[in-house]
Order: sequence, then structure tokens, then C-alpha cells
Amino acid sequence: MTWNAPDTKMLFWVKTALFLLALLPLANLIVKAVIDELGANPIEKITRTTGYWTLTLILITLTLTPLRRLSGWVWLVRLRRMLGLFAFFYASLHFTTYLVLDQFFDVASIAKDIVKRPYITVGFPAFMLLIPLAVTSNDNMIRRLGGKRWRLLHRLVYVSAIGGVIHYWWLVKKDLTNPITFAIILALLLGFRLADSAYKRYLQRC
Repeated sequence: MTWNAPDTKMLFWVKTALFLLALLPLANLIVKAVIDELGANPIEKITRTTGYWTLTLILITLTLTPLRRLSGWVWLVRLRRMLGLFAFFYASLHFTTYLVLDQFFDVASIAKDIVKRPYITVGFPAFMLLIPLAVTSNDNMIRRLGGKRWRLLHRLVYVSAIGGVIHYWWLVKKDLTNPITFAIILALLLGFRLADSAYKRYLQRC
């Protein structure tokens, strides 16, 4: 066995470790809520934290493809689904916090926010685009849609990621360090895909 081709047991432990690591931000929030250490504005703390980890996990998921191409570690693809679903999980917590704790299911107020607040105008569709990706993230849906259509559908993650970064950038009023970092990483990841696609087309013409 080599690290480039881990056996089933090794892959199981890698997935288990990633699963537990992905739950740490939620566990941290729960502990802080229990001991009353979420700060003066707990709803904002929960919203910011779940949003931050949504973007982080989306970018980690998008990193797997270039990492696989550069390293030759084909098995990395087998981690992508779980990380993508965790990104959707935190996005759902992010939206649910806004829907329930912030707006108390006030649909009229939410609609007004979507229209009047640019960061929500961008963030809401960015979240909605993740729903069909989560729903179709299983082998049965891949077979039903066909590989080509499934891959085309899941390119919506790029649009969602761009919308998520813009949402975060417009939300933050002072320190833009994190939004800028996310934007740079996303630009590099998208740039890699464009360059890789152009290189493949070049090889096909040769």
C-alpha cells in the first residue's frame, strides 16, 4: 500500500477523521452556547461562524480536484462528496439561523431584506443553488441524470461559491482580510480549472 493508493481501511479512517474535524465548528458553537460564551450578540456569532465554515468547506471541496491532478492522488475524489455535503450542512445552519432566530419566520421581512440588502440579495440565491447539488449528491442521482448532465449541474457550485464570497465581502464592514483571502483562493481555484480546460483543448487539437 502507498499513500497514493490507500486501501479501504485507510480511506475509512481518513473519512472518519475528516467527518469529526468538520463537526468541530458546530461542537464549538454548542459548547459556547451552553456556557454562555457566544458574546453580546449570539445570533450574529452563530451566523458569522456558520457562514465562514460554509465558504471554507466549499473552497476545500474545490481544492480537491486541482490537488488530485497535481499529486496524482485519485482517491481524493472520494472525499469530495462528504465535504460538499458538510458545506451544505453549514450553509443550511447559516440560513436557518437567519430564518428562525433573526427573522422569526417573517416571510415579508425576509423578502424585503432580499430586495434591499445587497449582501442578502446575493447570498440567498447562492444558498439556493446548493440545494440541487446536495439533493443529487448520491450514486442513484448520478445514474438517473447521467454523468454528463450531473457534472454540468454540479458546476453550479462555482456560481454559488462566487456568490458566497461576494455575500461575505459585502456583509463585512471593517476588516476585509477574510473575504479578500477567500476571493483570492477562489480566483486561483477557478483560474486553475480554466487553464486546465484550455490545456486539454490544446492537446486535443495537436
